[in-house]
Amino acid sequence: MRNTAKLTTAALAAGALTFGLSACGSSDSGSASDTSGPLVVAASPTPHAEILNYVKENLAKKAGLDLEVKEFTDYVTPNTATEDGSVDANYFQNQPYLDDFNKKRGTHIAPVVTVHLEPLGLYSHKVKSADALKSGATIAVPNDSVNEARALKLLAANNLITLKDGVGNEATPADITKNPKNLKFKELEAAQTPRSLDDVDAAVVNGNYAIEADLKPAKDALVLESAKNNPYGNFLAVKEGNEDDPRVKKLAKLLTSPEVKKFIQDKYAGSVIASF
Repeated sequence: MRNTAKLTTAALAAGALTFGLSACGSSDSGSASDTSGPLVVAASPTPHAEILNYVKENLAKKAGLDLEVKEFTDYVTPNTATEDGSVDANYFQNQPYLDDFNKKRGTHIAPVVTVHLEPLGLYSHKVKSADALKSGATIAVPNDSVNEARALKLLAANNLITLKDGVGNEATPADITKNPKNLKFKELEAAQTPRSLDDVDAAVVNGNYAIEADLKPAKDALVLESAKNNPYGNFLAVKEGNEDDPRVKKLAKLLTSPEVKKFIQDKYAGSVIASF
């Protein structure tokens, strides 16, 4: 049986409150965690927790690793819980997102090892191709700064819009210089974008949320991010100072093993791509 704790909204709020209190009470950003107990890792349900649970059920015991997986459905609490020590590590995010999060929230989370890429895609229940989008169509995009910029870059790479030269990971619709289809944008929490598909003409959806919504990125996306030279690989992360935790090192080795690569290839069929 999988030892996975699914957190309720109340628990998420409690975690956020705990972080707020601890942040006010301590300025220590590098204290090492207790390494005697199980390694508790916060993760998005799909594919992160699925990959971790494969490791837990098939590889961890032989490696001498006691692994506990906690599922979170948002992109904030895994980092705040790692910062305040409620969990030992997390696995859900990419480098641009983490850089932005640490800067804005004063956290001290550091990457350990990159495991996979989830290509961002444009999906629709109303049209079969991006070219078929009508003038004035509404596109749902994630509302956090990094994923919104990533979504706009995807649309620009497919000639649906043009962005200002040199625009970075804080691009917004205000940075669009050409919009030949007069597209309109609806900014939503990333987890809500697949649920919006009946209400908008198309939506840009993060790979993990697409899979959870039974979308097959490699098959269903109108346009999909290229994996080549992609900076958005998802990694295992810890609070600074805990990178040398022997439990973390064991998990990092297992997450980049041939067995995990095969699991990713077999289970996700190109919708999730191993980065090692």
